[in-house]
Amino acid sequence: MKLLKHKSLLLIAVTMMTFSFSNAFAQDSKAVMVGGAPMYPTKNIIENAVNSKDHTTLVAAVKAAGLVEALSGAGPFTVFAPTDEAFQKLPSGTVDNLVKPENKSTLTAILTYHVIPGKMDSKELRKKIKEGHGKVMFTTLQGEQLTFAEKGKKLWVIDSKGNKAEVTIADVYQSNGVIHVINTVLMP
Repeated sequence: MKLLKHKSLLLIAVTMMTFSFSNAFAQDSKAVMVGGAPMYPTKNIIENAVNSKDHTTLVAAVKAAGLVEALSGAGPFTVFAPTDEAFQKLPSGTVDNLVKPENKSTLTAILTYHVIPGKMDSKELRKKIKEGHGKVMFTTLQGEQLTFAEKGKKLWVIDSKGNKAEVTIADVYQSNGVIHVINTVLMP
């Protein structure tokens, strides 16, 4: 009888471990890899972004601008997240200058120019572009507009100065919105 009881307990424990592992795997399978780290749809924009090795400059800038709390909020937000490589395309010294306390308002304006209110995934963006006969504009949290277009199968974001950023990784879902990784810093 004791042997049967131990086998039953062992079977229950193995079943529970298998269920826990498969549940964790199911959650992980919805994660998108960005910068060598999984971006979990159950975490918010900031909780995920801090783990991306490709977005260390963006995270530092968000911290310097005091936007961590805002981007951790309920949202929803659609963030166009420039990579470190995108920041390196800026003239030498630009980032170092922007993160200085005396330039906080300029930095905040640039960062909020990369955010539109609402949750806009690539499917919705493409739909709006099609409805707009090839392009659509959205007002950013900064207050100015970004233009969106599709060329081939690629999504493009165009800033007010005509700079174009390609969406290199789309639809990184977050608990408070969605991130699209871009390869150029947008300027208001």
